[in-house]
Amino acid sequence: MAANASVAVARLGGSAAYWGRIGDDDVGTRIVADLRAEGVDTSAVRRAPGATSSSDAILVGSNGERLICAYSDSALDPDPAWLPLTSVAQVDVVLADVRWPAGAARLFAAASAARIPAVFDGDVGPPDALLDLARCATHVAFSQPGLIQAAGIDAVGKALERVAAATAAIVGLTLGEDGFLWRDGAAKRRVPAPRVAAVDTLAAGDVWHGAFALGLGEGMDIPKAAQFANAAAALKCTRVGGRRGAPTRQEVDATLSQQLFNSL
Repeated sequence: MAANASVAVARLGGSAAYWGRIGDDDVGTRIVADLRAEGVDTSAVRRAPGATSSSDAILVGSNGERLICAYSDSALDPDPAWLPLTSVAQVDVVLADVRWPAGAARLFAAASAARIPAVFDGDVGPPDALLDLARCATHVAFSQPGLIQAAGIDAVGKALERVAAATAAIVGLTLGEDGFLWRDGAAKRRVPAPRVAAVDTLAAGDVWHGAFALGLGEGMDIPKAAQFANAAAALKCTRVGGRRGAPTRQEVDATLSQQLFNSL
């Protein structure tokens, strides 16, 4: 997820560095090559000897929805001690997901020390890890399944309220074609999404999180960053493929100027 988000940031005109663990196999070599080709800094990628790089099998339906079957090798080094955390003070924002909780927690701690935004992509994962990382972040954007897992209840409104009460972070929920919902104190607010004909939703959430983080790093407030991210994710959904469908800054700006948004 973070790798896809880093590509989205690069295409949107930001400077992105990807920190993650891969195996010393051909898949890992291809992962690094693909990211570098997109302009992502991969100098801090860690290759674990004897490990197999993570990979997914993905099924996409005729309505654009997708099913992902993921593989992750337990031999990938879980120790985050190698992360170059001193460089966090030189960046504008960090983003992490739940796939490597120990690494994400270290990154968020460094971001807190540097007083920069720390965005957590709260997709499906262990409930304890989801809550722990939500408490470490400044901004949390859950998927609906991730929010339900973290809160332990099915009602989205109550789940959002429960998680928001457990962290000082700004907590929100990505809703696909219905935009972004977040807690603003005791109130719930929503930013609508552009109207598009979706053909493939693969990596749309990753693109959203990358764009949202970039927006915060550029100084946008939450409504503007969410609108920017909604437009980027919507454009991705109009194209087949995952990160390959991430839009450029010019495309997102053109979509925003047209104001083709679903009504509240």
